[in-house]
Amino acid sequence: MISRLLLVGIFSFIAVIQPVTADQDEEKDIVELAGKNESLKTLVSALKSAGLVDILKLKGPFTLLAPSDEAFAKMPEGQLESLLKPENKQKLASILKHHVITSHLKDIKAGTLRTIAGKNVTVTVDGAEIRFNQSQVIQSGIVASNGVIHIIDGVLIPGS
Repeated sequence: MISRLLLVGIFSFIAVIQPVTADQDEEKDIVELAGKNESLKTLVSALKSAGLVDILKLKGPFTLLAPSDEAFAKMPEGQLESLLKPENKQKLASILKHHVITSHLKDIKAGTLRTIAGKNVTVTVDGAEIRFNQSQVIQSGIVASNGVIHIIDGVLIPGS
């Protein structure tokens, strides 16, 4: 009887420390999980247009700083449509590579991180608020088989 209560207490404690989100699926890769998320449709389309899907299906580990659909909607009028044109594939790829880090950042700490675009992203942590450059994390810790996704409220434009 005591051991059953102890086990229930331990499992309850573990559940509090590491909550599982509905999007979490360690059997699916980052691209598959992003594709299942209703707020990342624009990002998935952009990854396909930029030819980056195959990279994000590799073993990793990767951290994807995933702009939400609302983040893409904040871009200046016509900018996203222009980037999605075949002639702007390289520019789009460069911007999207600025959202990928080659490590598994489940626990985010303040500092500077290097993206696969070769540019730095500044991480600030203020209590529960986490920012990558000026973009705030709105959902974090979506764990995939090859990394983790953190959904952000802005598009990270290199050099801005």
